[in-house]
Amino acid sequence: MSPTPAPKPAAEKAPALNRAGLPLTAYRGLPSTLCSGCGHDAITNMIVRAGFELNLDPSQVAKLSGIGCSSKTTAYFLGQSHGFNGVHGRMAAIATGVNLANHTLLNIGISGDGDTASIGLGQFLHMVRRNVHVCYIVENNGVYGLTKGQFSATADRGSTLKHGEVNEMDPIDTCALAIEMGCEYVARSFSGDQKQLLNLLKGAMRFDGAALLDVVSPCITFNNHEGSTKSYKIAKEREEALHDVTYVPHYEPFFADYDPGEKHTVRLPDGDRIVLKKLDRDYDPTDRVRALELLSQARDERLFLTGLIYHRKGGPKSLPKQRNLVEEPLSMLPESRTRPPRKVLESIMDAIS
Repeated sequence: MSPTPAPKPAAEKAPALNRAGLPLTAYRGLPSTLCSGCGHDAITNMIVRAGFELNLDPSQVAKLSGIGCSSKTTAYFLGQSHGFNGVHGRMAAIATGVNLANHTLLNIGISGDGDTASIGLGQFLHMVRRNVHVCYIVENNGVYGLTKGQFSATADRGSTLKHGEVNEMDPIDTCALAIEMGCEYVARSFSGDQKQLLNLLKGAMRFDGAALLDVVSPCITFNNHEGSTKSYKIAKEREEALHDVTYVPHYEPFFADYDPGEKHTVRLPDGDRIVLKKLDRDYDPTDRVRALELLSQARDERLFLTGLIYHRKGGPKSLPKQRNLVEEPLSMLPESRTRPPRKVLESIMDAIS
């Protein structure tokens, strides 16, 4: 008898490709070295998914960060993109420079509550005021994870550290500050709410200007205990979504089938849409005063409200448009177009002499 032939190995299924012809793996980076269970890794996973679903060209993305656990995460997504890891609190200034040097790049800035709300606060506010085109993500855990868990500037008053210390100071609310400075896309989410986070990320990445997404991201090592107001348990218990959020790409058909007042459509500059379905609250994210009142009320009542908190169109142009930059990125222009000839310099000197 002839031996029974060995079974043929099953053919490997080809990975699904997006409209850019890339698999999901093209949007990943190095393996994470953060603590197992860190909320930052959940955010990274959603950035990877958002890049894939938005069909981003990794070579047209600049990843920017400062110092902190949050700033390590840029290594864990979009491994083929440009990247710049700055010093503590200076990521906003780097984003401003990148935006002016090459306004065709998508800036994704990853910062932390310390990097943004403490040493980097001044730079963050001026970046928003200038309307720099950047998807600015604050991975907010209320502590300084790299220096053993001290309170950060976003820690709620009355929250406690693992060893029992109570925070006596009011928190800095990055969302409220961004609205005050004119930011037109302000959202808050939770690393454990991946569906909402994904849609808010996609909207922020498509927004033409400064877009702030503050994400409560529990620190599994230093701030996930009883008494913490930014623990996973508390965030799950106290989270109240303002609306259901759906992102609709402009290249897909969009059908509206609802009664007036049930849904609100936010149109982004490139034609994409975010559709908000109101839940229990009658909330209009285009009302600036109401947005600030809502944030103040949430702080007083210890509520954790998530969703698109504020959106406006028709405000200040993004920074490159304000400066009337030429269509070609400045970083790509030859010296013959960026260096004035001697005669021009002499005429300027003659005019002011």
